[in-house]
Amino acid sequence: MSSTATRPAIRTAAPAAHVPMDSAQRGPGPFVWRFNLYHRVTHATMMVSFFTLAATGLPLRFSTAFWAPTVMHLLGGVHMAGLLHRIAAGVTFGYFLGHLGYIVVNVGRARPAERMRMLWGRESMVPHLDDLVQFLQQWRWFFGLGPRPRFGRYSYMEKFDYFAVFWGVAMIGGSGLLLWFPEFFARFLPGWVFNVATIIHGDEAVLAASFIFTIHFFNVHLRPEKFPLDAVMFTGRATRHYMEEEHPAIMDRIEARSGEVVHTTPELDAPAPPPSRRQSLVGAVLGFLALAVGVMLIGMMLWVALS
Repeated sequence: MSSTATRPAIRTAAPAAHVPMDSAQRGPGPFVWRFNLYHRVTHATMMVSFFTLAATGLPLRFSTAFWAPTVMHLLGGVHMAGLLHRIAAGVTFGYFLGHLGYIVVNVGRARPAERMRMLWGRESMVPHLDDLVQFLQQWRWFFGLGPRPRFGRYSYMEKFDYFAVFWGVAMIGGSGLLLWFPEFFARFLPGWVFNVATIIHGDEAVLAASFIFTIHFFNVHLRPEKFPLDAVMFTGRATRHYMEEEHPAIMDRIEARSGEVVHTTPELDAPAPPPSRRQSLVGAVLGFLALAVGVMLIGMMLWVALS
């Protein structure tokens, strides 16, 4: 493959006064695809459904808080909030089952060697021994005792976020189904199970919301090198500079000699056009809106915890 034929023109770093808000657009180009359309649509669906579940569930979980009646009124009352909660729950089960189908289809279509790489490779989302090594390396780096780990396509933090959804659907979704259809499940389950399900559903939901609105937000948007926003999941692309900082190991495999770009994964890693002004604006609006709502919700929970 000729490097002159495939490599787009290198984008030079923007002047300091014009550094974009989106950290994925900072530094020299060219841009490369980090996520495909399926990834971005699934993430957007997950984000909207999760925020809806949190906004409609927290006023019920903390019904004695001073803000609960106001939030419930803004949502259209108890009946409308319950309806929205169940719709969002249905969407959650839908994208979760759809994602399982996506995995099965892609693994089934892959050749044996490729299938093994997808299920147990350094670029796989499945936890790997490298993740433990990089976890320990990062703690050494925190204290200045070693270099920063060279993450591949997915860091251990991203894998933790990913599999947290499986745990959340099992615990929060499973207990929610019991509470949604009590007449059906009461036919073969004892009554105490519903009391346990109520506790699990509420406490696990608070734990999930607290994690997303603090740890996840910090890792994705609020770290100094990412502040104030990382919109790569909305635009799907990032500069080579960004990838070399965040995922240097995958960039080592993407780059061949003479700077040639190698497509190591279909639809990913290929040269990408820079996001348009409209795409950048949409990504910024969605990102800042999510941050604002998340900060408001975590503030409401903190008020209850500290009062």
